[in-house]
Amino acid sequence: MVDIPPAHPEAVVQSTVFVDVRGNYLGRRGPVDRQDVPLSRVPRHVQEAVIAAENRSFRTDSGIAPTAIGRAVLAAITGGARQGGSTITQQYVKNALLTPEQSLSRKAEEAVIAVKLDRTRSKEEILQGYLNTVYFGRGAAGIQAAARNYFGVDADALTVSQGAALAAIINLPSYYEKAGSDPKVTAVLQRRWVWVLEGMTAGGAITPQQRAQAVFPAFRFYPPGQTEGQRQYLVDAAAAEAATKLGISQDELARGGYTVHTTFDLTLQDAAAEAVRAQLDAARAQETTPEARLHTAIAAVVPGDGAIRLLYGGADYARQPFNDALHGAIEAGTALTPFTGVRPAPPLDRLRRTAAPTTIQTAAAYATLAAHGRHATPYTTARITRGSHTLYTARPDIRPAMTARDAEAVTDTLHTTSAGLPARHTGGAANRTAWSTTYGPHLALTVALFAEHPAIGKKPARPASLAGLTGTRTAARSAAETAGALWPRETPTGHRR
Repeated sequence: MVDIPPAHPEAVVQSTVFVDVRGNYLGRRGPVDRQDVPLSRVPRHVQEAVIAAENRSFRTDSGIAPTAIGRAVLAAITGGARQGGSTITQQYVKNALLTPEQSLSRKAEEAVIAVKLDRTRSKEEILQGYLNTVYFGRGAAGIQAAARNYFGVDADALTVSQGAALAAIINLPSYYEKAGSDPKVTAVLQRRWVWVLEGMTAGGAITPQQRAQAVFPAFRFYPPGQTEGQRQYLVDAAAAEAATKLGISQDELARGGYTVHTTFDLTLQDAAAEAVRAQLDAARAQETTPEARLHTAIAAVVPGDGAIRLLYGGADYARQPFNDALHGAIEAGTALTPFTGVRPAPPLDRLRRTAAPTTIQTAAAYATLAAHGRHATPYTTARITRGSHTLYTARPDIRPAMTARDAEAVTDTLHTTSAGLPARHTGGAANRTAWSTTYGPHLALTVALFAEHPAIGKKPARPASLAGLTGTRTAARSAAETAGALWPRETPTGHRR
């Protein structure tokens, strides 16, 4: 007489995840951080860790634990503390199929549905549903989001130690989410982690040797650091492009459970955030116009391809979501002077006549020189997948914009160092903007500096002089030093480090 209800919408909605060029987690879009994965992508030792932590009789029980239900009923009648002890099947019913209500009638309904679920579906189906909906803290619902939030890996890459740690978190996720950054929380979790491993060993899920070799894992820091907050500029740019490529709205993208494989390099991005922070600290120590604000925009593009490796759009996304590198029109001054002696084709012909280009446009222009005159349209999204299906793969938009001879001639005029080292051009508009671009065969990196007096009330922002913000160091030198600090060094084998 009992029907198994469908999963409620909040339990099945998925987020879209963004990763960098190496697969490192960048961020997400969506109401909840959750992505479904099939049970086949969850290592057996992770499955067994969750069973050891939450319901050791899961594979043989009927979906309920009568003694646990008895304790819960007694506690409700006597006014005692709420009791846990639900089976994995009951937890799945509670998390995904019913609303979070606490009452005796609700507990009875949960138990009856759990029994029917156990009789009509396989243990594998129930465990998969549970692993994809259970909450792990840090805003992560499901094992895939938890693996990325706590360890920066996909679920299928979790080790025995990591899987046991995530399983240990399930019973108190909001408390344990600071594991790794709060010593007290970490110590408490480590004791529960040991208990989970002992349960796995006793149940034959791991061998005594595997237990002896297990080391308590290192966690990603929580809450996120300052450089992680800056990554929202990257997510914004990639989300807009990904939605366009799929022909859907950004809301549909956020709810769709996609993985957007971006072109960004997180190592380079975080290095830029640190370099700019150091620059800003130095500027504040020497500033003579404290009411003005120094802005830094940085972009790096792969010549002959267009992949954007670095996009530093501002120091504080919460205060300024506008991306200076992608959309900010910055007075060029002499930034594009090297192109005055050539006759470029579109789109460089228009850029040469632009008084205020964006940083990404400027980086793409110098990347054209490095690519022997071939201009590549900058892009942020390399691939979009959902589950095991690839829905989009980028095809670089490359077109000839000048002759190879002209490109080499411009580069020859900019080489002031020995052969093999990157070319560099610095320029700007006197005391208003400073530009520096460094480029070679593998990367073109542009740094732009400008200052403004912030908007006050109805009074709009207005340009400010850089001179008062850079002290004795010229703005051009400051921009060049930032570019130099970020430039990837070449090893003898040609690999960047």
